[in-house]
Amino acid sequence: MKIEATSFTKSIGKIKVLENINVSLESGNIYGVVGRNGSGKTMFLRMITGLILPTNGEVKVDGRVLGKDISFPDKLGILLEKPSFIGHLTGYENLKMLAKIRNVTKSEDIQYFMNIFDLDWKTKKKFNKYSLGMKQKLGIIQAIMENQQIIILDEPFNALDETSVGTLRKVLEKLRTEQKLIVMTSHNKEDIQLLCDHTITISEGKIIGVHKNLEQENDLMTAKDA
Repeated sequence: MKIEATSFTKSIGKIKVLENINVSLESGNIYGVVGRNGSGKTMFLRMITGLILPTNGEVKVDGRVLGKDISFPDKLGILLEKPSFIGHLTGYENLKMLAKIRNVTKSEDIQYFMNIFDLDWKTKKKFNKYSLGMKQKLGIIQAIMENQQIIILDEPFNALDETSVGTLRKVLEKLRTEQKLIVMTSHNKEDIQLLCDHTITISEGKIIGVHKNLEQENDLMTAKDA
């Protein structure tokens, strides 16, 4: 799959939250989006998923324009901000309910993902009693459990313990070998360095660099601050 943004600009009132975004993203790669808080990282993720539409420009997914030809990319998995589920259901019940919408995921698949992320699918504990780390893992699972081809993850390592961080890294590496298109943000440079094929640096709503290692990103940020 391929996502292409051309001259994408999003204005809210007189403020340009994204300005003249031009980028091409392809399957089989993990893209890391980096930048300071408020730089536009989350807005960038919303842009490539069709959650926000442009004031000018466009985003195409395999040649189809978001907001015109299609509303959202097909087979999209997404984790944005804090995962939200039905509080009085268990994690397993929540995932089973989501799986019924597309009807492409078996109960065994849900159990598999819950097991590898160390979530007990048999537990009676309700989602509203989950810890932050458990909620985060459930959010990650819903984004990948249906063989999604485009996977968008906003700070997926937040609230995860060391073991779960290692598990998620392995899962993302495996998904890359399966030719998924993965875009993620992270404040942790190690996550970007270990996982990502390309780094997209955003500052003040603009892409100031697309490159293959974080060292170049550091040089760009230093130059901008000079």
